[in-house]
Amino acid sequence: MNDRAGGSSRTRCAAIAVPVLAAWLAASTFAQAPERVALTEARVLPISGPPIENATVLIERGKIKEVGRDVAIPFDARVFKLKGKTIMPGMINPDDWRGLDTPNESRPVTAHLDAFDAIDPSRLFFEDELRLGITAIHTLPAGNCTIGGIGRVVRPIGLSPAEMVFGEGEFLKVSVSPRGGADRIVQLGLLRETFRELQDYQDRLAEKRYEEKLKEDEKDIDVGPEEAKKRGRDLIRAQDIDEEHRNLLRLTGGKVKVLGEEGPQVFEPLGAFIECAGATDVGAAVRIARDNGFIDRTVLCLGPECYKAIDEIKESGRPVVLPGNLVYEETDPLTGKRSETFVVTRFADAGVKFALSPGSNSSLPERMLTYQAARCVREGVRRDVALKAITLNAAEIIGQADRLGSIEAGKDGTVVVFSGDPLDFSSVIEMVFIEGIPVYNRATDRRIQRLISHSDTPEGADDKPE
Repeated sequence: MNDRAGGSSRTRCAAIAVPVLAAWLAASTFAQAPERVALTEARVLPISGPPIENATVLIERGKIKEVGRDVAIPFDARVFKLKGKTIMPGMINPDDWRGLDTPNESRPVTAHLDAFDAIDPSRLFFEDELRLGITAIHTLPAGNCTIGGIGRVVRPIGLSPAEMVFGEGEFLKVSVSPRGGADRIVQLGLLRETFRELQDYQDRLAEKRYEEKLKEDEKDIDVGPEEAKKRGRDLIRAQDIDEEHRNLLRLTGGKVKVLGEEGPQVFEPLGAFIECAGATDVGAAVRIARDNGFIDRTVLCLGPECYKAIDEIKESGRPVVLPGNLVYEETDPLTGKRSETFVVTRFADAGVKFALSPGSNSSLPERMLTYQAARCVREGVRRDVALKAITLNAAEIIGQADRLGSIEAGKDGTVVVFSGDPLDFSSVIEMVFIEGIPVYNRATDRRIQRLISHSDTPEGADDKPE
């Protein structure tokens, strides 16, 4: 799948020109960040604590300096008076491939790949995410894989991947759900085979390293293969691990293991976002993670049916990412009666940490995380739990809670300004700040203004830099 395929070259160029220009402008602004920014007279939802009325958020050099009612505003601060508005942290999309130039590669195991190399800043997806108040996207391969590449957390602004990403990737995409053309037994068999081959690779590498050491010392081989592997275990260095196996070794903890015995720590560990489309996939995901030493770094990415495995999920102690479709529908095979289950309440009642995902259909309201959270509240989920599911929980799950997810001193000055309460569907996003920089303003959003004015300008006629 590729959003740039099909259509005339003129249409494609017009579609690409606008987000590229927007990205260039955002990147230029990013380089000229104001030293201090004060957002005043607003209602602030810190997420980490109760709402603060008539409050100020002071941002200094991109970081939140202070939040409260009695904040002293520096004389040189750029002040935004936001009386009657509501400020909340930027929202987080916890698992999405749409910022990449392709969802998955054709090979089932591609652990060596890095989403950084496939991020396409020209995609309209990023512009839309910013417009919806999503300020961080965990960009991962899709689930049509066995082990996909490593993901990256990106801002929805920037001219290049280097300007968009937050540091190094921390998670691989893994899927226990059958990829296209496979069934469950093949999928799980390939996963087990991949980890067995990793172990065999380390055994062979240890023997090779011992032989290399003897050669350096100008000695002859004096032991059998098994003893050579044992002696070579502690000789393995990070540079000895090839690209095909490096991320797999990091997934299993980053520590060498030869003949079942642990050796040196050569890499920082990676976590896994494990795709589970159905309830029967959950048990397999937990077993694979436990057997290979990464259960403590696992996030379960669930389909709607997975609520039926809630006991297994709770017992595992792992957080989950819920799908854009929050309702599971089924038909009783005996009576033909149809039933619907709002799955979020099951996870909230069980005390499982969860993050919400936006829907992928741009024509439906599920694409808005605030709509997803409001829907949860309507179905009985506590308001604070619903708000955390689109901010702080998501930040914790993707490993960015030290920077994102709440409005607290020391975190990034990344916030969204609403015209009213975020969960009121009549409220709109008026401004977005990323690290203290105003990167979106509804008043100057040409696409929004065109819709509001009911312009009859032909599509694409206005899509050129002004």
